[in-house]
Amino acid sequence: MNLTTSPEGKVSWQKIVARYAHPDLSRSVWQIINTLIPFFTLFYLSMRSTEISLWLTLPLSILTAGFMVRAFIIFHDCGHGSFFKSQKANDLLGIVTGLLAFTPYYRWKHEHAIHHATSGDLDRRGVGDVYTMTVQEYLDAPWWRKTGYRVMRNPLSLFLIGPLLVFVIGERIPPRVGKREIASVWWTNLALAVIVPLMGFTFGWRAYLITQLLVLFFGTSAGIWLFYVQHNYEGVYWERHAQWDYFKASMQGSSFYQLPAILQWFSGNIGFHHIHHLGSKIPNYNLPKAYRENPVFHIQPLTMFSSFKCLKWRVYDEANRRLAGWEALKPARAAHA
Repeated sequence: MNLTTSPEGKVSWQKIVARYAHPDLSRSVWQIINTLIPFFTLFYLSMRSTEISLWLTLPLSILTAGFMVRAFIIFHDCGHGSFFKSQKANDLLGIVTGLLAFTPYYRWKHEHAIHHATSGDLDRRGVGDVYTMTVQEYLDAPWWRKTGYRVMRNPLSLFLIGPLLVFVIGERIPPRVGKREIASVWWTNLALAVIVPLMGFTFGWRAYLITQLLVLFFGTSAGIWLFYVQHNYEGVYWERHAQWDYFKASMQGSSFYQLPAILQWFSGNIGFHHIHHLGSKIPNYNLPKAYRENPVFHIQPLTMFSSFKCLKWRVYDEANRRLAGWEALKPARAAHA
C-alpha cells in the first residue's frame, strides 16, 4: 500500500495503526512477570555478589540493567496509555516502574508527549529530545553556549556521564509549571528518600550503592543511546513548523533500529520506532506484528554496525537539509564572515 500525506492516505495509515492499538491483558501481565521478577532477582544477586568479587557484580549488573531498560519500556507504554485499557492501571504501573529508573512518571509522561508532538519540528525543539542546534544557531551563539553545547554533544558526555547525572540528579528537580508534574517529582523524591535508606540499611550500603550505581549507569547509558539513534541518523527528517508533517516526521524522522533478537527483546521492540511514532497507542509487543504485516513500514533499517555512524552528528545543516559534524561549521563560518 502506498501511504501518502493526503487526507485519503492519512485515513489509510490511521486504519492500519488502529488494528494494533489494543492492549492484550495476558501479554501485558506476562511481560510484567518476565521483566520485573528477573530484575529484582538479579538486583539481589548483584548485591550479594559484592561479597564475593566485583568482577562477578559487573556482569550481573549489566544483565540487571538490561531488565531495567525493558522495565522502562513498560513505563514508557504506560505513559502512552497503551499497556492496559485502564488509564488508572497504566498510571499506577507507570509510577512503580518509574522508580526503578529514578524517574517521575507524570513529569516524564508530559515531556514525552511533547516530544511526540514536536519530533522533527525545527521550531519546537528542546523538550523531551536530545537537543540539536542548527549550524546558524551555533554560529550566532555566545562562546559559553557553544562550549556547553560541545560538551553536551560529546559522546563521552552524552552516553557515559550525562545519562547518570540526568536520571540521578536532573530528575530530582521539579519543572517550573504543571501542578501534577511538579507533584510527581516531589512524590518520587520522597519515595526514593524512603527506598534508598531502606535498601542501604537492609542489604548494606556498600552492596546497595555499588549495585544501584552500576545498574543505573549501564541502563541509562543504553537507554540514551537507543533514544539518540532513533532520531539522529543520516537522512532524518527535520522541517520548520509551517511545513512540518506528522506522517513524515514519524516515518522519516524516526529510525527502524534492527537489533539482534535478544537485544530487541531487552529493548522492548522500541527499535520499530517509526511505527511507534506513527501509533503511540500500539503496545510494544504488537510493534513487530505491525511491521511484518505491512510492507509500507519496511523502511531502510539502522543496524548495530551502521548505527555507530550516528556518533559523528553534531549540528543540523539547514541549508543542505541534513545532520552534519563539526566540519560543517568551517564553510558556514567563512560565509558568515
